Amino acid sequence: MPNVPMEFIRGVLALLCLFFGHMAGRAAGATAKGRQPGRRMVTWIARMVLASGALLVRHEIDTLVIAVWALELALFGAGYWMVLNQKPPEDLTHEIFPE
Repeated sequence: MPNVPMEFIRGVLALLCLFFGHMAGRAAGATAKGRQPGRRMVTWIARMVLASGALLVRHEIDTLVIAVWALELALFGAGYWMVLNQKPPEDLTHEIFPE
C-alpha cells in the first residue's frame, strides 16, 4: 500500500466535515419543518462530530482545525436557512391544462 501523507488525509477529512455540516443543517431544517424523522439529523450530526474529531488524530488544534470548525458551523446554518426559506413549488396547473 502506498504511503499517503497525513496532510492529504486531513484535507480530505476537512472537506468531508464541511459536507457533513451542510447536510446536518439541511436535516435539522427538515426535522424542524416536520418533513423527516429526527434520527436522520442525529446521524448527520454524528458524522460531522466524528469527522471533526478525526482531524485531531496525531495533531493538536491548529489553524486548519479552527477554520474547518468555523466553516462547518457556517455551512450548518446555511443549510438550515436554505431548508426553512425554500420557495413553494410553482402551481402550473392552469398553464398545462387551460380552461
